[in-house]
Amino acid sequence: LLGGDIDSMRERFSEFAISSGQFLTRQALSIGSNTFQFLVSLGIMLYMLFFLLRDGAMLGRHCRNLIPLSEEQKSHLLRKLTIVVRATIKGNLAVAATQGALGGLIFFILGIQASLFWGVLMAVLSLLPAVGASLIWGPVAIYFFATGQVFEGTVLTAFGLFVIGLVDNVLRPLLVGKDTKIPDYIILISTLGGLSLFGLNGFVIGPLIAALFIACWDLFPAAIEQRNRSLEEERNQSH
Repeated sequence: LLGGDIDSMRERFSEFAISSGQFLTRQALSIGSNTFQFLVSLGIMLYMLFFLLRDGAMLGRHCRNLIPLSEEQKSHLLRKLTIVVRATIKGNLAVAATQGALGGLIFFILGIQASLFWGVLMAVLSLLPAVGASLIWGPVAIYFFATGQVFEGTVLTAFGLFVIGLVDNVLRPLLVGKDTKIPDYIILISTLGGLSLFGLNGFVIGPLIAALFIACWDLFPAAIEQRNRSLEEERNQSH
């Protein structure tokens, strides 16, 4: 009986080890793929940024001339888009800095060495969609559990999920919506939709599309009012 129990335990342990290895392999491949995509997107962004900074003014003038609207309407649209781009970039940087600061703080409280370094690294990785700062605190929490430090592992996991993880969903709509005057729920939905469709660039593209739609929508009442005013002036002149 004892030998049978040992064989059964060995078999179960082997199955557990194999399934755990497969799970870790899938997660590692997923993380590696996301990290590679982030680095490629970052490289393309920096490459395009150089040319946009060099030729941006000329491109802006050409695009402005191609818009089939009045100068007042063009100014309204471009002003709205500029505000959204600036607010989105500032919001992303503020969220990343906040997540990095919170991550460094919990590392310091738990007695993890080089907490400042890890906090800065978490701030940088917070720009990575979905995983972000969890690439740092996740393995540390697993290490705590594996070494029997259950309390530290539980505290770090709870703090990472419910504090660091929720900062993005709570703080970003507040920061971006405050400057753009766009409702928080629209900022949140457009950001999530942008991430789903465009990846990392969706942080900016999602709110930008939402702002463009709202700005175009706002043009209709003004255009209708101007048309009615023109018709009324024509009628008055005819009389």
